[in-house]
Amino acid sequence: MTQELLKTPLHALHVAAGAKMVPFAGYDMPVQYALGVKKEHLHTRDAAGLFDVSHMGQLRLRGADAAKMLESLVPVDIIDLPAGKQRYAFFTNEQGGIMDDLMVSNLGDHLFVVVNAACKEQDIAHLKAHLPESVEMEIIDDRALLALQGPKAAEVLARINPAAADMVFMDAQVHEILGVECIVSRSGYTGEDGYEISVPADKAEELATKLTDFEEVEWIGLGARDSLRLECGLCLYGHDLDTTTTPVEASLLWGISKNRRTDGERAGGFPGADIILEQIITKDVTRKRVGLVGQTKAPVREGAKLFDADDNEVGIVTSGTAGPTAGKPVSMAYVRADLVAAGTELFAEVRGKKLPMTVEKMPFVPQRYYRG
Repeated sequence: MTQELLKTPLHALHVAAGAKMVPFAGYDMPVQYALGVKKEHLHTRDAAGLFDVSHMGQLRLRGADAAKMLESLVPVDIIDLPAGKQRYAFFTNEQGGIMDDLMVSNLGDHLFVVVNAACKEQDIAHLKAHLPESVEMEIIDDRALLALQGPKAAEVLARINPAAADMVFMDAQVHEILGVECIVSRSGYTGEDGYEISVPADKAEELATKLTDFEEVEWIGLGARDSLRLECGLCLYGHDLDTTTTPVEASLLWGISKNRRTDGERAGGFPGADIILEQIITKDVTRKRVGLVGQTKAPVREGAKLFDADDNEVGIVTSGTAGPTAGKPVSMAYVRADLVAAGTELFAEVRGKKLPMTVEKMPFVPQRYYRG
């Protein structure tokens, strides 16, 4: 028996807007609207796009030891995360693999955590298994999550919430919008400036409608969300990251806080620390995540095998798109560690043909976060 798909509080709005709905992480989600994926992608880069990301998991951790507890599960500095700030983190396992990536905000009296939809149940179980009596976890199931992204996002949100304009990248604050408390962070998954807004479910339709009524704002589906994040070099869990991949292999060294590394004041103390910290020092990994740009016009999708000039199989593509803004096919891949230098030529097998691709530094399109 197939399980019935869950619906976000904005489901009826998507259907009314002519969205093509698809199953995603157990939810019935909009993959695209009438504009189509390419135009939605370009609209977000030029103006502002609104994304329904209510399928993500939203959690609260309360108690004097909340930061200490969470820090014991991630290679990231949570204890010193300032109030009003957000940080990117990932859960690691005993082998150093990545169990999920997540966003953590310090809202003063508690931590607000957003986890990936497909990993939600597993992450909640993982946290529960490590919860001391002094920490309480609340699973938030009465809020929607909206992402307003693009160069005009700040101007648009300021019309209904002027305080949002004063925020900078990775700020996270509680704001009153439409008379209700919303959790607003200046962040997102497109590489553009923008916000993520956690809003009470019964106010979600009103807020979404108010935002999409502005001429700058269009609904954007999962299809464009994927091509936007890929152009800006952002990983998708379950594709570019998984439990068999360490942060060092994933080229996510920037996500490991200095004070959790070997010489840091709170070195290690997270699952798989010995393996990960050793890899940072020795750089001894067999494969690494890289960006690839196609030399032909054909997009190279997830699952394409990669070969060197001597026809040895040397890697696999984990994400790929036509690259609407980049103007060329772009992919992420894991390749043999000696082939990661920019300019290295590899060949992707697509429908029996070997297509030339070049290793290129990511992001493929510049990130435009607002840092003040």
